[in-house]
Amino acid sequence: MDEGFEFVAHTQVLNGVELYFEISGPEDADQTLVYLHGLGYNSYAFREVMLEHLQSYRVVYLDQRGCGRSAPLEADPELFTVDALIDDLEALRVHLGLRSFVPVGHAFGAVIALEYARRYPHQVSAVVAVSPWVHFPELSSQLLNSAARLTERDVDISEDPETRAELAFSLREDLLSVLYFPNPSARLHLEFIDTESALYGSGAAQEAFIFNRLWELEYPLYFPEIRTPVLCIAGEYDVTSYPEQTDWLQDLLGADLELMTTGHYPWLEDAPAFAALLERVLE
Repeated sequence: MDEGFEFVAHTQVLNGVELYFEISGPEDADQTLVYLHGLGYNSYAFREVMLEHLQSYRVVYLDQRGCGRSAPLEADPELFTVDALIDDLEALRVHLGLRSFVPVGHAFGAVIALEYARRYPHQVSAVVAVSPWVHFPELSSQLLNSAARLTERDVDISEDPETRAELAFSLREDLLSVLYFPNPSARLHLEFIDTESALYGSGAAQEAFIFNRLWELEYPLYFPEIRTPVLCIAGEYDVTSYPEQTDWLQDLLGADLELMTTGHYPWLEDAPAFAALLERVLE
C-alpha cells in the first residue's frame, strides 16, 4: 500500500531505551504529527493505511517502548508507566529538533497525548484523541455490560474495576475484537496488515500496566490542567469509546467531537475521511 510513498526508518536510544520510529513527509511541513498507538500495539498498521493520505505533513510513526519494532523490555512495571512514555516522547521531540508537534493518540495513546500536552503545553499546538480511553473504571463497566449482553448472562457488577475487566474477558475472550469491528471486513483488513507486519501485541506492556493498576486510572481528574485545543475523532459504533469516554473530553475539555460511521479504528475503515478531519483541525 505504501508503494510510491516514502518514509525513513530510524532506531535510536532515547531515554535509556531503544525506540523504533519512521518519518514521512517534508521536513519543512507546517505541521508535524506524532502517532501514538494503543497499549502494547505498534504504529505499522496506521502508517500502512495513512501514509499516502498524510503526505503534506511530517509524520512520525513511533513504536512506543517495548512495543512493535522497538527493543523488547522485561515485564517490569517500573519500565512501563505513563511517566516513562511521556519522557520517551519528550526525548524524541528533542532528538528531532521539533519546536512543537501534534500528538495523535489512539485508545490508550490518547492518555499519553493529553498528558504530554498537560506537562508541555508550549510544545503542543493541538491534540488529536482517536477512539480515546481515558476513564478506565468506566471502561471496565462497559466491557462487562457488553460481555453480559453478548453471552446473555446475568452478572454482578463488582466495585473493583480490575475484577470487572477480568470477568468480562472470561465471559468472552474475543470481546474487544467483537466490540471494535461492527464491520467484519475491517477486522479482516487489520488482521491481514498485522500478519503482513509479523508484529504482535506486547504482552509485557499490557501486563505491566495492569500491575500498575491501569483499570483504576481516572485520567479526567487531570483535564482541568490542560489548555491545549483537543479534537476527538471516534467511531459511532465503537462502544468502548463512544459515548462514555468521548463525553469526558467534550464536557471537561470542550473538545470538538467528530463522529465517523466506523468502529474502533476510524482511520482503517475510512482513511480519506479521517485525513480530511485531521486537515480541518490542523488548518
